Amino acid sequence: MERVINFLNELQQNNHKEWFDSHKNEYKEAQIVFNTFTEKLIEGIASFDPSVKNLTVKDCTYRIYRDVRFSKDKTPYKTHMGAYISPKGKNGGYSGYYFHIEAANANYIGGNILSTGIYMPQPRVLKSIREEIMLNGENFLNTIKLANGFSIQMSDSLKRVPSGFPADSKYADFFKLKNYFLAQFLTNDFILKDNLLESVINEYKKTLAFNNLINKAVEYGYENM
Repeated sequence: MERVINFLNELQQNNHKEWFDSHKNEYKEAQIVFNTFTEKLIEGIASFDPSVKNLTVKDCTYRIYRDVRFSKDKTPYKTHMGAYISPKGKNGGYSGYYFHIEAANANYIGGNILSTGIYMPQPRVLKSIREEIMLNGENFLNTIKLANGFSIQMSDSLKRVPSGFPADSKYADFFKLKNYFLAQFLTNDFILKDNLLESVINEYKKTLAFNNLINKAVEYGYENM
């Protein structure tokens, strides 16, 4: 992964077309490293979560080119690489496993992360997840506890408990969440480990129960849309 980190760090300092075009070979080399890792990661996760079996690298990875049409930031390239390994792929609308490497000082997420969960679910799916927590809150909390080393991200929340959910519930703060995912920040030393693949797979195994619970609610939400 050293090539990936080095390329992203250089791109962070030279985020313009002229530099990128003249360093296209370095980009392709970094992309091959990342995609090869992603292919093996899909296989590793599928060994304990068959819902992601038969996904391809293309199903799970993203283009490096930014969509700048509606952004004040007109830098043309992403300074991170990510893979979202989820049932039906990155655009399938299900909870999954996200692996992310980011350039130093890029401030997109704020660092390298492992994450499991769902981001920006559709309204009916979001309601279904909240209902699952309301009905099976202790089970939900237990899945978080099982994911040792991860923490549920609470920053993006509503100011008030949404209508239809009890404001006096012990789970009220979870009802207010807009996204439901666990995250673990990683140092570059972790990313550069010789046994990175094995380490990442072992970490994601801890989040299987959380992912299954969220996707149970997601599936119910889609069935009732």
